[in-house]
Amino acid sequence: MAALGKMDALLADVSGSTAQVPSAPTTVAPPAAKAEPSSAAARKGGGAKAPTPAAKGANGASSQGAPAPPAAAASSAAAKAPDDPAAAAELARKLEVVLSVGEECQTVDDLKNLLLKKPNFTCYDGFEPSGRMHIAQGLYKAINVNKLTSVGGTFVFWVADWFALMNDKMGGDLHKIQTVGKYLIEVWKAAGMDMERVKFLWCADEISSKAASYWPKMLDIARCFDLDRIKKCCMIMARAENKLSGAQILYPLMQCTDIFFLRADVCQLGVDQRKVNMLARDYCGKVGIKLKPVILSHHMLFGLKAGQQKMSKSDVDSAIFMEDSAADVERKLMQAHCPRELPAESIVEADGAAGAGAEADPMHLVKDALQNPCLDYVKHVILSAPGATFKVGERTYMDAADVRADFLAGEISEQQLKRALVDAVNKVLQPVRAHFENDAAARELLAQVRQFSKEPAPPTLRRLALLSAADRACVVCAPLLRAHVSLGAVIATARRLQAAPAECTPVLWVRDWSAIALDCYGGQSKAIGAAYGVLVAALDALYPSLLARTRVLYQSEAILCDPSNYWISAIDAGRRFSLAQLTPLESAPDNEQAGFVVKALMHVADMLALCPTHVRCERAEEPLAAFSEAYRAAHAADLPAAHVGAVETCSLQLRDVPVAGGPGADAECEYTVLDSATSDAGSKMKKAFCALGNVERNPPLRIAQELLRDGHVLAVKRKPADGGDIEYSDAALLEADFAESKLHPGDLKPAVVALVQAALGKIQARLKATPEAKKAETDLRTALKALAKGK
Repeated sequence: MAALGKMDALLADVSGSTAQVPSAPTTVAPPAAKAEPSSAAARKGGGAKAPTPAAKGANGASSQGAPAPPAAAASSAAAKAPDDPAAAAELARKLEVVLSVGEECQTVDDLKNLLLKKPNFTCYDGFEPSGRMHIAQGLYKAINVNKLTSVGGTFVFWVADWFALMNDKMGGDLHKIQTVGKYLIEVWKAAGMDMERVKFLWCADEISSKAASYWPKMLDIARCFDLDRIKKCCMIMARAENKLSGAQILYPLMQCTDIFFLRADVCQLGVDQRKVNMLARDYCGKVGIKLKPVILSHHMLFGLKAGQQKMSKSDVDSAIFMEDSAADVERKLMQAHCPRELPAESIVEADGAAGAGAEADPMHLVKDALQNPCLDYVKHVILSAPGATFKVGERTYMDAADVRADFLAGEISEQQLKRALVDAVNKVLQPVRAHFENDAAARELLAQVRQFSKEPAPPTLRRLALLSAADRACVVCAPLLRAHVSLGAVIATARRLQAAPAECTPVLWVRDWSAIALDCYGGQSKAIGAAYGVLVAALDALYPSLLARTRVLYQSEAILCDPSNYWISAIDAGRRFSLAQLTPLESAPDNEQAGFVVKALMHVADMLALCPTHVRCERAEEPLAAFSEAYRAAHAADLPAAHVGAVETCSLQLRDVPVAGGPGADAECEYTVLDSATSDAGSKMKKAFCALGNVERNPPLRIAQELLRDGHVLAVKRKPADGGDIEYSDAALLEADFAESKLHPGDLKPAVVALVQAALGKIQARLKATPEAKKAETDLRTALKALAKGK
């Protein structure tokens, strides 16, 4: 039980949600060699000098400015350790190895449970093959991958070639992008990454072939969070809130989706990605997923220049790159920022916990006020691999803390440190250089990549080419249904379809995927599909000739015809507009939800796909329709202009919906297509407001007028003393008579009930006419019951 006791001791000092991560050398072989089990002596440091303890200041920080030990958050429920001593020791060993990879682990208990229940766990990281690879992505990542695979993990690299395509990298040529990806894989091989338990999955292939599962998951994640939560994730892009684009709201949602799509047990990315990875854990809590992914966030290397919190691929002197020559390495490191004294204003956080530090500095959880990139390279690049050494003059170091202490004490000069670092970095990079010099295939890959970087990227328009100008489509978006399908929604949709010019084909665009993002029916695809199935059936029942000449297109089915180009068009629109420009397109509180941004950008992609000559929308969506058309005019001028027009419709709500009515309250205040013609038609009408002579606010009168527009006749039955029977086919005459009190509410209501009963009877007959309609009705009723129960 000795090994377990050691690990329990390391994790015993749990305060709140944090526990210390062991910093002793681990049992993993350096990346240049295959990992093999090590001895107990090696686990204790292999004879290396123990880390030099630093004097503590009043705030608990090292007086030398050294970063506090990394922290690992622990969940409230501790995992039960194995009873068998050998198994307990092995668990402790694996836990120590895994924790050595990260600056933070969320959470240690979840990690322990994972190691106990799933020894062959899956780790994931992603990269966009867009050019050069710096030393952190190359060598540091190889070291960490080898550590994790040595204890049973399978490491999945998500090669984000689709994202590179979306961002027009390499001229938007997927073949070139994938060539760059292959080059980066060659770099890792040469750097010593053990590929036996490493997989590379190409985003373009995986998402395109499994679009039916990937994109609904993204939409479901979007529906679960408000914009404020997603904005926090955008810190990974170092963007101020007032400069965020619409696409920068989509990126975290998609990265969160990747985690579930890949079935990742451990997210092993940098600290800069911590917030979006934590979004995945939050999502699990919202939808009831018990096994949350473990978030293992590695350190972010400082840039070589003063004040650079991280390396930058756009600044070649901010980092060492894997293909740098020996001369490049020497030049960069010899001129690198290398402070010995702490800035006067610096305050070091001793505990290194995430907490406020994660908010203040999204790049680093363990605070290092010195921010010396040379010492950072020594610790995380040179001495991170177990068994590695660092020679300065005649002295050989095995622990970065000793190097730091001696440098701060003046025992190592800046020139000595830099010269030793140049030698060490060149030594670890030499196998990579040799591979690309001596291997013909690798050499050709590098030559191609260098040529690609010189070729300009022409602007391209990508879209789902669903319809063309020749189709002369007049597009009407089906309403975004949230609960009951009202009779008013059916009639309003028909009015917009009827407004299509005679030379156009009416197209009913059913936004079933947008409905997921907006949390309609709790985001349940089955319920959403059922609701729209019922809506279309009701349209067919009441307006058969109109529906016969209308093309009904479902958004989900259309997108799956070419999901890649559809989503590229949506995200491209998002890159061109700020969040501040999108927000006014929707009223509160809907515009406070992340799903609203997704819906807005999808609408742009929808219109590009449908290529309409006319759009007929409800008044509330006119700003969104105009926004989409303005985007087309500016960025897709080759597509035909669309005439956008709002179609006015009146509310057929019988009475006000109670503010605290809860799910289903609307059904008591308006007619729905599932209402009983015999019972609901009359009972609801009795409660409707209908004051004598009031034509400004009179739901029964409005319903009658709408039905008269469709050619129906309102037959009013009255006693001879009250004027006798009368029939109305003119809506204006009906309103005039009611305004002059020639028609009493007591006579109007029964006549309107008869019209409503006839309409509901047609709908109910249509719902029973086909198996598909019957199933849609059944599924919708089931969904409505679940909503009423709060499920």
